[in-house]
Amino acid sequence: MKLSNTISIIIPTLNEAAHIGNLLEYLKANSNPKNIKEIIVVDGDSKDGTPSLAKTLGARIITSEMGRAKQMNKGAELATGHVLYFLHADTYPPKDFDVYILKAVHHNISSGCFRMKFDTSNKFLRFFAWFSRINHKLCRGGDQSLFIIKDLFHKSGGFNENYIIYEDTEFIGRLYKISNFAVLPKSVITSARKYEKYGSYKLQYHFGIIHLKNLLGFGPNQLYKYYKKNIAP
Repeated sequence: MKLSNTISIIIPTLNEAAHIGNLLEYLKANSNPKNIKEIIVVDGDSKDGTPSLAKTLGARIITSEMGRAKQMNKGAELATGHVLYFLHADTYPPKDFDVYILKAVHHNISSGCFRMKFDTSNKFLRFFAWFSRINHKLCRGGDQSLFIIKDLFHKSGGFNENYIIYEDTEFIGRLYKISNFAVLPKSVITSARKYEKYGSYKLQYHFGIIHLKNLLGFGPNQLYKYYKKNIAP
């Protein structure tokens, strides 16, 4: 099957020098360079040398105001690939992720993600990660990564920059209404570092409350206020 489209990988960063190098090397080793138009690192004013490190490894560096929604929108605005692939700096997609994405697009899937696993044997987190295979908006999150045809991204309006947190979930919720969103049957591996820092049960509880508040109609400022009070910046 000929896959003529190309992918722009967009990675928002803020002080990710400890992770970005390994990720960029992994992406190159586990994809076909013919399918990857560019890897864009959109940096929100890191103080640890993230941009210079990423540049030495071949990434295209873009600076942006801090905030993942703003950073990802900026990357999408300047991307030149047909498909946009949004990825966190501590998340590793499956081998040949580019082929899986382009095959999905070839079969008229205009947006989607992968399933997710954590890089831990913690049974509690493995239990919640299992639900990422279910194709429902309540089971979505940014750690699962996101691919979307560039034209659809622009028609959708992109990420809502009013959201300091929850920007991925809010955007994907809109995509469920306007596109044939798919969950591909392979898994990304994402870091459990935040759960290890704050406690798995505590963090999952607070994330659950944020989901509930969103369902009840709380706005982006109220969600962020709860997050800042109960979790951390």
